[in-house]
Amino acid sequence: MTLRQTPLRNAVALFALSALLFTGGCKRKRKTKSVENTDAYADSLKPLVAAKTMQGLRWPNFADYEPLVQTFYDDRNYEVAWIRDGKPTPTALQFIAAFKDAEHKGLNPEDFDATLWDGRIAKLAGKQDADIAAYDAAMTVNVMRYISDLRIGRVNPTHFNFDINTQEKKYDLPEFVSDEAVDATDVPKLIAGVEPDSEQYRQTETALAHYLDLAKKQAAMPDLQQPLPTVTKPVSVGGAYPAAGALGKRLELEGDYTAPPMSQTAGAPMPPNSANVNMQVYDQALSDGVKSYQDRHSLTADGKLTPATIASLNVPLTDRVIQLQDSLERWRWLPNEYVNAPLMVNLPEFVLRGFGEGHKLDFTMKVVVGKVVGEHQTPVFTHMMKYLIFRPYWNVPMSIVHKELAGHLDKSGVGYLASHNFEVTNGKGEVQSGFTAKQVEQGQLMVREKPGPKNSLGLVKFMFPNEYDIYLHSTPQPELFSRSRRDFSHGCVRVQQPMDLAVWVLKGQSDKDGDWDMDRVKAAMESGPDNHQVNLKQPIPIVIFYLTANVGEDGKTHFFDDIYGYDKQLQEVLAKGMPYPATQQKVNPKTVFGDTN
Repeated sequence: MTLRQTPLRNAVALFALSALLFTGGCKRKRKTKSVENTDAYADSLKPLVAAKTMQGLRWPNFADYEPLVQTFYDDRNYEVAWIRDGKPTPTALQFIAAFKDAEHKGLNPEDFDATLWDGRIAKLAGKQDADIAAYDAAMTVNVMRYISDLRIGRVNPTHFNFDINTQEKKYDLPEFVSDEAVDATDVPKLIAGVEPDSEQYRQTETALAHYLDLAKKQAAMPDLQQPLPTVTKPVSVGGAYPAAGALGKRLELEGDYTAPPMSQTAGAPMPPNSANVNMQVYDQALSDGVKSYQDRHSLTADGKLTPATIASLNVPLTDRVIQLQDSLERWRWLPNEYVNAPLMVNLPEFVLRGFGEGHKLDFTMKVVVGKVVGEHQTPVFTHMMKYLIFRPYWNVPMSIVHKELAGHLDKSGVGYLASHNFEVTNGKGEVQSGFTAKQVEQGQLMVREKPGPKNSLGLVKFMFPNEYDIYLHSTPQPELFSRSRRDFSHGCVRVQQPMDLAVWVLKGQSDKDGDWDMDRVKAAMESGPDNHQVNLKQPIPIVIFYLTANVGEDGKTHFFDDIYGYDKQLQEVLAKGMPYPATQQKVNPKTVFGDTN
């Protein structure tokens, strides 16, 4: 080879290399850690992946996942992922088993083609490219759907105007599925890592499995499907109830009652009609069972058989299953930093819980929440508690000025405000003396209630600044905590033991005046300076949540009324099938001056 020939030979080599590149002879680098597989079915996969619908899926429209599926296959150069040597991989078979058992995760197995996989696998024996590609693409779509549904839930919570951000914990699905799922040897372990790391979540899953079993037992026993006859007035111990035997069976199904053993004299002759009489007696054992049931279903737990108790007992257990499924869905919405939040209010339960180290329960406390009617529902959201205010003012919202004060101003004049512990301020917070009712009613001036024991916010409020002006506070109406249903506020959350809560929130915090112990908190509330703000050195995550089913501190499953109708809304959305709403809607902030209470 002469020097004169070298440039020509180099040019030929360069041309050949270019031809290889343009004709696909050189593969792009794989972007996955998974074990290499064959790309022999790439031509069949590409049109499936590029489409936004895939015939043969239970929910063919996968447009919301199509870009992710395409990235998944692009990154692996269109190698198949879930088949080797013409057979499903062991990992694929584990996922299919998970799909078929999805109801125990609170999901719908048919969302993941549970009944279609056996047919798809059978078709693989024909070794047709189209069948192999269809199986692999369907597997990828369903694995992505399943992992996403377990990770962040099926429906974006903002669809319901819940101010919860699921986006921060979303996986890069193409990367996660390819790197972590495709070759997983223990799929159940992988799934457990996807779900919320919360003991409360896991307890709810266990409760769901139990109630799925109970619902099947109820469906198999016709006598347990018949509704119990209602009563016109409460039945007490010793009273008559014509379906006492059926009541006992219904209570026994959920574990609230154990039928007494047969009498040793059961074989002896019985007086005429005595069996009929005994079957109608509402005895102490039945009353105890009813009391246990009432306690678990947010009813007045007095052991009396009331119309409300019978109505609750007549709710099919399939409905209780749905409540547990809805609770699991909402747990999945929570950002990681709020899954084990130290403070959590459960609105339908009317309870606040506080958790300490290791997320061990420190206390439970009754609360009053927003009224069901009048657009006063307490919003569902997550936030950080940052400070307390002892002896606060209550800045009255214009909506309440118009609805509850304007009529008094028209009748009694502006003197009505001073006589009821209110004062009027300008935009700078300066108290005004000369003003008219018209200025107040038109919002030119603001009304606030002066601090003190009669203030609508009580003597302390716990602040996590948010666009709704929602917070926790004490109340001058402690009698409301004796009610079993406690939706009485204008939106804020009133707490039963504000002094104890303040000590808990301020635990370990001190300043030049010492620790914030019970004596100091009590003094600040009863005789300290007005509107005194104490900043928390460490903000506390708080969740204002909505669960109509959970496992209580007693280890029993508790159910609550769907007071705001959010379960109903969720079920209406899920009934329409995939793709579920994922577009984030703007949560409507509060735009008027004033504080809810």
